[in-house]
Amino acid sequence: MEKQSIKVIANNKKAYHDYFILETFEAGVELFGTEVKSLRMGRCSIKEAYVDIRNGEIFVDGMNISPYEKGNIFNREPLRPKRLLMHKNEILKLEQQVKEKGVTIVPLEVYFKGSRVKVKIGLARGKKLYDKRADIAAKDAKREAQRDFKIRNFG
Repeated sequence: MEKQSIKVIANNKKAYHDYFILETFEAGVELFGTEVKSLRMGRCSIKEAYVDIRNGEIFVDGMNISPYEKGNIFNREPLRPKRLLMHKNEILKLEQQVKEKGVTIVPLEVYFKGSRVKVKIGLARGKKLYDKRADIAAKDAKREAQRDFKIRNFG
């Protein structure tokens, strides 16, 4: 069986800064033709996007897919809610966990897996300000150690 190629279109680095990611899931997206063509050109943003569960279905709101230039009348609204395609039991599991206090679902990445568009969503718990500061301090320390190691070995 051939391994499918993965091409990342957009990722949400801010989500990793603002949330602890507890668990990740992969979901398909229900899109129209011109939206897929626009995604192939890399015109997508998920910075302000969030995931919502309504009537047993899961939607991503705020995901901006820019209109395709040559799509004219076939273009859809860029910020319309897009339905995610997941198994019913996964949606129910997510719905139960979201009912807990402080847990939400955020989109982390949009990518092509083979020819299909997929969204990586994460079950997330919000970070406090001191958690964010600790993460930044750890990254700085790691970067400083890498720099010292590089200077010592190659300088």
